[in-house]
Amino acid sequence: MSETSVAQRIDLSGQNCPMPVLKTKKHLDAMQSGEVLEVITTDPGSKSDIPALIKRLGSELIELKENGGEFTFLIKKG
Repeated sequence: MSETSVAQRIDLSGQNCPMPVLKTKKHLDAMQSGEVLEVITTDPGSKSDIPALIKRLGSELIELKENGGEFTFLIKKG
């Protein structure tokens, strides 16, 4: 995979539902179409909640990485 240019990065480690979803939506709403947001969470619910949010907003999940209980999402705003 080629290097993706991340426009914004938010670390939501230690925050529980619904905060990761709400803060991800807030950041995406403020971004321009085509920009990439990196979101880092430790809430296990984020693994299903954030992809559902992305789909509902018409954005694209570029990548989801899981490493020792930490989830990293790369999201391209639609």
